[in-house]
Amino acid sequence: MREACFHCGLPLPGNPPSPVTVSGSPRAMCCAGCRAVAQAIVDGGLERYYEHREAMPAAAAQVVPPSLAQLLLYDDPAVQASFVRTVDDPQAGQPGKQREAALLIEGITCAACVWLVERTLARVPGVTGFEVNYATRRARVRWDAARGSLSAMLSAIAAIGYRASPYDASRYDELHRRERKRALARLAIAGLGMMQVMMYAVPVWLADGDMTGDLDILMRWAGLLLTLPVLVYSAAPIFASAWRDLHARRVGMDVPVALGISSAFAGSAFATITGTGDVYFDSVTMFVFLLLGARFLESEVRARAARATDELARLIPATAERLPAWPAAEPVETVPVARLAVGDVVLVRPGARIPADGRVLDGSGEVDEALLTGESRPVLRAAGASVSGGAVNLVTPLVVQVERIGEHTVLAGIVRLLDRAAAEKPPLAALADRVAGQFVLCLLLVAAVTALWWGVHDPARALWITVAVLVVT
Repeated sequence: MREACFHCGLPLPGNPPSPVTVSGSPRAMCCAGCRAVAQAIVDGGLERYYEHREAMPAAAAQVVPPSLAQLLLYDDPAVQASFVRTVDDPQAGQPGKQREAALLIEGITCAACVWLVERTLARVPGVTGFEVNYATRRARVRWDAARGSLSAMLSAIAAIGYRASPYDASRYDELHRRERKRALARLAIAGLGMMQVMMYAVPVWLADGDMTGDLDILMRWAGLLLTLPVLVYSAAPIFASAWRDLHARRVGMDVPVALGISSAFAGSAFATITGTGDVYFDSVTMFVFLLLGARFLESEVRARAARATDELARLIPATAERLPAWPAAEPVETVPVARLAVGDVVLVRPGARIPADGRVLDGSGEVDEALLTGESRPVLRAAGASVSGGAVNLVTPLVVQVERIGEHTVLAGIVRLLDRAAAEKPPLAALADRVAGQFVLCLLLVAAVTALWWGVHDPARALWITVAVLVVT
């Protein structure tokens, strides 16, 4: 078997670069990029990443690192205006001391990647807070503008093999589409394999032993050949995750799953070759299909939750009608919402969304705030009443004076709360993470005891009962 790169898992070329010492052992690298990334991880004292990762990262050669000049552009206040907000420093009591930005981290494949990014950000000078969401690949970082810079954070993330950029919903959608396409392909192969294997298994069940020997052998071999693509392609992520767990000397939930699938297939293949015993190719393909289907639905739910947050953020319109000569009704300027300032006066026509938080100066009418407050009935807003950006003016024109813009609006606060809720882990989930390792170890011990007991009392049933213990739990 050809040796693979320790960092990304790709096959090694004929003349690989010098290895990197990880945890006291030299590890082969496929390219200079992977070597540089691995060395940066080791130099940062973050070697535990390799012990806990559950999926291989993208090859460093496939991740185009941004140049220093490109990263320095992100320190320009004009560039930061669209995605960076100024926040107060609660410890120093200095207003406007800190900055906060939402970033998209490309290349995250498992929880260990989140751990690596968080530990890296914690060591960047000036960083005061960070939250990385594994489900959405979004990160919210805060830093002291006097001691650190955004370009330094982006550079540190790039050094460990990831790419960070200002959060863009369209880019996240593209990443999700690529992952969804791969997951659908594996699910489709598993589903087709399951249906075809069932077509050969059902006649055997209905015959109930009355099928001729040559036809029974044909059905067995057909089931074996149709199960192979499901096992090799569709179930590949399960086996890869289980192997990484064992290689890191820990056990995850994919370990018993991989043992159950491989044991059932091996037993059925042996029965097919020898012509004795029962085969369970239909059970193997069905279990892989159901498991991949459940994981696919889980990923879709996470993506839908992320899209819901993005749609909430898109409630703010792109343009607004500003009245620079108010109280005169003319002229009316159409300007980007990003150029509005506190104190500007805007005209909100019926059917239009309010561009920023403010107070009504003139007009009276109903406003739909359902997406902000959950209240399905429109509320009356007259002169002197406050209105929130993103709400829809329904009846008559309103003249609104802007009081809060950008990241300081009520809508932006709701989005931040949603991001924080998605990033933080509830106590029950944290407890489950702590118990999971011990649970799997106990499961494997129970399966071993089951195999020994049935091996002594009824060897013909030992394998299948052990597989049932592994799979069901």
